Amino acid sequence: MIFACCLAIGACSATDKEFNPTAENLYNRGYKELEKTAYSKAAFNFEKVELEHPYSKWATKAKLMSAYAYYKDQKYDDAILSLERFIRYHPGNKDVAYAYYMRGLCYYEQIVGIEKDQGITAQAQEAFKQVILRFPDSDYAKDARQKMDLITDHLAGQEMEVGRFYLKQQNYLSALNRFSEVVNNYQTTAHIEEALYRQAEIYKIIGMDKEKSDAVKVLGYNHPESKWYKRAKKL
Repeated sequence: MIFACCLAIGACSATDKEFNPTAENLYNRGYKELEKTAYSKAAFNFEKVELEHPYSKWATKAKLMSAYAYYKDQKYDDAILSLERFIRYHPGNKDVAYAYYMRGLCYYEQIVGIEKDQGITAQAQEAFKQVILRFPDSDYAKDARQKMDLITDHLAGQEMEVGRFYLKQQNYLSALNRFSEVVNNYQTTAHIEEALYRQAEIYKIIGMDKEKSDAVKVLGYNHPESKWYKRAKKL
């Protein structure tokens, strides 16, 4: 009888852990699922920590871990929601810099080709700006700066793509506006040389000789070895 009672107590204990898991149990389940790359299951368990044990120390960790699981599962909108909850409720947490950085990554991973709308690219740019402004000396800021350079080049590339389209359509003023946007706001990108050349090309077409000469001079002064400057001199 004693042995049977012990078995019954053990069974009840196991059942309690299964159906009434502690915050730590749920967190550990999520972590194990994460290690097995079962990202959806991991996120589910981390979310349960928040829902069932919102005031435990594990709930704070779970917010960040659920965001990471969603990120790995490429469910970026869900990841961003988790990260924004973490940032809102735990602004002084030691991992908040990582949360800001992860939010930038979620936007960054969704950047599309330059032929499509670049709204998500602008969001990535703003998110990484926040990392740099708030945590300038962190490793996250260092990586954010590198990604910002790529984002800026990407946005300039989109302006160039649209400008070329307008140029082919002989919509010269619209094309000029796009190329001028690159010249004025994306001077450190790889597209600046062509943008200056295209400015000069359009100025020649519409008969603005002084502006054409100025654009060629700027191109020659800053990029004397450029293939675009060689082409510009022929204008």
